[in-house]
Amino acid sequence: MVSSSLQRRIALRRKLQILRTLTDSKSVKKSSIIMDSLIYIYKLKLKLEAIKREYSNLMAIKRQYLYLMEHVQVPEEVKVEKVGEMLLVRVTCKKGAESKLVSILEVFDEMGLNVVRASVSSNYVFEMEAIVAAQNPEAVDVREVTQVISKAIEK
Repeated sequence: MVSSSLQRRIALRRKLQILRTLTDSKSVKKSSIIMDSLIYIYKLKLKLEAIKREYSNLMAIKRQYLYLMEHVQVPEEVKVEKVGEMLLVRVTCKKGAESKLVSILEVFDEMGLNVVRASVSSNYVFEMEAIVAAQNPEAVDVREVTQVISKAIEK
């Protein structure tokens, strides 16, 4: 009977020591260690609530950002520059990449332009940058290419 009482006290001391370590308590009295533990738990609860509020705010900002990106008015822009024997074509317009890309590639084909290098992005807006080579460089008019591409992306 004496040994079980001693074992319980030893177990209680171990548990109190663990609580002191976890809560970084400097107290030695049992009641003070328990009070420090309760304060520590309360502070953790406050931190968790602050993290939840911050997460909620970030999610609201994300939703607002995505809404704005979906409803942003993107001006259609087609720029064609002659770079040596090649043409640098830049297109920016509203999203709808598949049909716009196909239309632009068809224009290139009809005008005898071969794509040398191209990059396309369609996250929130359609953006394309391509370097194209003409089969007959002297016959290519930059203004005409610009107009034809502009008409193609308006469809």
